[in-house]
Amino acid sequence: MEESHEREEGIMGQEKEGIGKIQGQAGSMNTENSMTERGKICNELHTEMDEKRREKGMEEGQMKKENEPKTDVQVELCQSEQSLQMSFISGSDLFGYIGIEAVLDQMRNKTMKTGFEFNIMVVGQSGLGKSTLVNTLFKSKVSRKSCTPNYEEQISKTVKLHSVSHVIEEKGVKMKLTVIDTPGFGDYINNDHCWEPIVKYVNEQYEKYLIEELNVNRKRRIPDSRVHCCIYFLPATGHRLRPIDVEFMKRLGNIVSIVPVIAKADTLTIEERLDFKERIRQDLTTNGICVYPLKEYDADPEERILNDRIRDSIPFAVVGTDKEHQVNGKKVLGRKTKWGIIEVENVAHCEFSNLRDLLIRSHLQDLKDVTHNIHYETYRVQRLNQSNMAFSELGLSTWLLGNGTGEKFESESHL
Repeated sequence: MEESHEREEGIMGQEKEGIGKIQGQAGSMNTENSMTERGKICNELHTEMDEKRREKGMEEGQMKKENEPKTDVQVELCQSEQSLQMSFISGSDLFGYIGIEAVLDQMRNKTMKTGFEFNIMVVGQSGLGKSTLVNTLFKSKVSRKSCTPNYEEQISKTVKLHSVSHVIEEKGVKMKLTVIDTPGFGDYINNDHCWEPIVKYVNEQYEKYLIEELNVNRKRRIPDSRVHCCIYFLPATGHRLRPIDVEFMKRLGNIVSIVPVIAKADTLTIEERLDFKERIRQDLTTNGICVYPLKEYDADPEERILNDRIRDSIPFAVVGTDKEHQVNGKKVLGRKTKWGIIEVENVAHCEFSNLRDLLIRSHLQDLKDVTHNIHYETYRVQRLNQSNMAFSELGLSTWLLGNGTGEKFESESHL
């Protein structure tokens, strides 16, 4: 402000000096030319004064602009802060019914019409009750042995994988269930690399889905044959994990969700069962084996509490049967022995109900999401990186051939 005041005083002084010059020149001039020359001088003086005023206005404008950015930044910051603010409007604040809750009904109706898919794999030695447990889970004949007429148990020479698909409908909801059985796993004296066919099968299903996804004309709904869950059966030895168990779960834990179970848990007492489960949990932690559900994927506090309970009870001590018996006037699934009936769905007898709740009632969709968002995404990234590397190497080889160096390498190789 002081600088601008000094500039104004300087301009006024210059204007007074100019007027004095005009008066001095006007007195010395002749009367005839005094009017014309005075007009010219006045015009020149006015133009000089106008230019000085313009310069003064420009300088003041620059002064204002230098002070203005701070306010602009503040305004922009205020606007950005306002854009980040989000208000929560509850139902009591609305003027009337909108119908947002109908989205859930729309999703439910669409799912009921199209249905969904669930693929489960059972792995373990022969005689551990894999087929019986699958039949008990879905309360129907869905295993390979049950749906194959005139089935005869034969020991296969190699590990083979057989898949059987069924469409199960309950209260209007359709589910295409695919059960993948692995006969021959762990049935030999030398079980080296017996997990390789299973790893190959899992990766092949990822590859099929990736090919369908990369097609130019993709299907509206890609068939999903990926393994969503693998139930691994541990024999009720009462000791620790065997080397084959450790190797299998190490190699499969990174590509598929594994749920370990203790098969035929009725052969152990309650104390033996608790000690065996504690040893297995120690072996899993020592060997860095990943089993479902994983802690790093617990997003919600309520889910974390539920998953902590599940992790505390893993591996599930289960008993499977597809026969019903009368207990206190009610039909229950159970195994009849000399000392009583083991109720499969009774938590005091075994943990089959906990396993069923995990696989079907609480975590079925989460198993599918983990398969798609984690295991499949990991495979997809690896495959795309490999294809990019192969493409870059192919481009380098074609460049060498185009420059004539490829012929030189071929001649050297013939020599």
